Amino acid sequence: MTQNPCVLNMLVSKTFFVSDKDLLAKTRSQARAAFARQVAMYLAHTSCGLSLTEVGALFGRDRTTVAHGCAIIEDRRDTPWLDQTLAILEHCLRLSSEKYDTCREDA
Repeated sequence: MTQNPCVLNMLVSKTFFVSDKDLLAKTRSQARAAFARQVAMYLAHTSCGLSLTEVGALFGRDRTTVAHGCAIIEDRRDTPWLDQTLAILEHCLRLSSEKYDTCREDA
């Protein structure tokens, strides 16, 4: 993943109790890992400003799969615990991006 996803992957994997390997797995695997992957793709798109195609390339997915995952997460933001969790993750990414250019390709 060329966009320096270390911080993003670490935040999402620790938050949702999945391994980095499961987060980047090519298979759908466990529901928990698939949901965490959707969260990571959503954050890569919304917080890091990557296109759906770029996010798909980073996660080994088609852009339509990324769009579907982003739509699922956006729909579930109505759930208070998920909205709060995403807000915290977005804040952490924003802070790390300001300090380390986490979401930049040249990072």
